[in-house]
Amino acid sequence: MRGFGQFAVVLCVAGSVAAMQTPDRAAQVLAEARTALGGDKLAQVKIIVATGRTKRVRGNNLVPIEFEIAIELPDKYLRKDEFPAEETDPTSAGFNGAGLIQMPPPAAPPARAGAPPTPPAAIEAQRTGRVNTVKQDFVRLTLGLFASSFPSVPLTFTYVSQAQAPQGMADVIDVKGAPNLPLRFFVNSQTHLPIMVSWQTPPTNVIVLAPGQAPPATVAPGAVVVTGPPAPAATASDDEKKKYASDVAELRKKSLANPVEHRLYFQDYRDAEGLMWPFRIRRAIGTDTTEETTFDRFRINTKIDPRKFEVAK
Repeated sequence: MRGFGQFAVVLCVAGSVAAMQTPDRAAQVLAEARTALGGDKLAQVKIIVATGRTKRVRGNNLVPIEFEIAIELPDKYLRKDEFPAEETDPTSAGFNGAGLIQMPPPAAPPARAGAPPTPPAAIEAQRTGRVNTVKQDFVRLTLGLFASSFPSVPLTFTYVSQAQAPQGMADVIDVKGAPNLPLRFFVNSQTHLPIMVSWQTPPTNVIVLAPGQAPPATVAPGAVVVTGPPAPAATASDDEKKKYASDVAELRKKSLANPVEHRLYFQDYRDAEGLMWPFRIRRAIGTDTTEETTFDRFRINTKIDPRKFEVAK
């Protein structure tokens, strides 16, 4: 796979986790992080417009993306992507309160021939799920920028312990909030700057290989490859074929139950109008970097056209 390659990460939790889980210690770590990120000036930030580029792994290629992120705290967020190497229109995703911002607008799933139209409740559930997904992106980004939560996605923080990370010792905080949003937040114990957030999701796909079969040349991010039982011979009985199919299905089920770890690394902190923010963010699944984002500029408390935050109809 053409991409960023692999990197090793060691995160060894030190001490007794159960004995150190305290919200007071979490509050202290977060306060120190906010001081390192800008202190009183950070608290004055209400609007951010950030621009830059992302390189995303897609098969054997790196897809370049030009982006703009607009945030109006506490409850408006939008990311717009343009694909200069492709003849496609820009896309955007965000939220305004509980409303979804998306371009192109979300469409109802096509109904099967002869089936009734998709119920409005199912369409609304799909929209709500999309809003939650975008809010998860917002949370992961703003933890690196603010080391805090906002009323649009209220979070709770619990201190866990310390861990050894490549950048040095890190304070580890459990983060919980919206559905499907448990995270671990790592803050450098010396500089007090955020290092990364990590979270887990089920595999996107399970590829089952026969014993001795070579793995595919490319594997989609989030997919896992496992070796299954030997395939039955062409002369095998129906019972043997059924058992093989059952064994493969059980292996796939077990593999889907083992979550895949995702990590978002905050790097290259620089002064941006008196604030320390990461100018490079790297996203990884397992040991593979799948996306790298570089920021060109952060504009603070600038005016944003309200039309940017119009909710999708």
